[in-house]
Amino acid sequence: TPTIESLVDFLNAAGLGRTFTAADTLKNVLVKTRAPGEKDWEILGIGVPGDREVDMRRLEAALEPAEVELLDEQDFARHPFLVKGYIGPGALLGNKLRYLVDPRVVEGTSWVTGADKPDHHVVGLVCGRDFTPDGTIEAAEVREGDPSPDGEGTLYSARGIEIGHIFQLGRKYTDVFEVDALGPDGKPRRITMGSYGIGVSRVVAAIVEQSHDERGIIWPREVAPADVHVVGTGKGEQVEVALRLAGELEQRGLRVLVDDRKGVSPGVKFTDAELLGVPTALIVGKGLASGVVELRDRAAGTREEVPLDGAVARVVAMVEQTG
Repeated sequence: TPTIESLVDFLNAAGLGRTFTAADTLKNVLVKTRAPGEKDWEILGIGVPGDREVDMRRLEAALEPAEVELLDEQDFARHPFLVKGYIGPGALLGNKLRYLVDPRVVEGTSWVTGADKPDHHVVGLVCGRDFTPDGTIEAAEVREGDPSPDGEGTLYSARGIEIGHIFQLGRKYTDVFEVDALGPDGKPRRITMGSYGIGVSRVVAAIVEQSHDERGIIWPREVAPADVHVVGTGKGEQVEVALRLAGELEQRGLRVLVDDRKGVSPGVKFTDAELLGVPTALIVGKGLASGVVELRDRAAGTREEVPLDGAVARVVAMVEQTG
């Protein structure tokens, strides 16, 4: 049977007196490796429980600095004892190919695996009795609930956002260009390279992903594009007062965004202000006739009317308190 799923179904219908799962099967994945500076490739077998996949990144990290590639059709053609889909430990060890297994494949465990000939599997192959691998390797995919590396608990998964990179370059480039530096003993030593960095545009995207609602962005004050968004909602005096307040706020050292657009309704301006997400919005609207303006907190969603004469001081205090 050609797949792990169909193999398990077949075994459970065969009347063998027990129930099988994918974890009872032994999947053998073949790769080829080549050490730096070497011309020839070496075939390597990786054995993992059938309910797991080989994580190529983990495998490459475990075999670093060697190159790692999956076998292609030509490789199988050159090694006819490797029967695709039915490879077992016997063919690998019998032909002196290196065979490493997942740490779960321990001495005394029994497995269902390929019998090294088409359409055949072997049941009850015991590690340590019927085959002895050359060692273990951490190359299987990691899952939630697996034991943690320090043995202090179990792993859990969570969504992450990539905002930076670390490149462990080693001596890949310094060897090519023969870049040396003098060591403490005054003798030249080959430089080992590495680099790391945080992407500014990635950080912006990450902040927005973490801080928003259905109306738009909610900028944390530390990284907001402005401290206060002054919105003049009407015509004439309301816009003039908005511009005057914006000037006074700038004189007090605040970064100000002003919406003095003409021919745009107050509702559109309010919607745009919420979309842009500046932490504090100062609205100069109909309340101006009563000597008040409206102060809005984007994160808290609160609104309050403040006297026009004290609006600048109130905004400055708000920014300083949360800045």
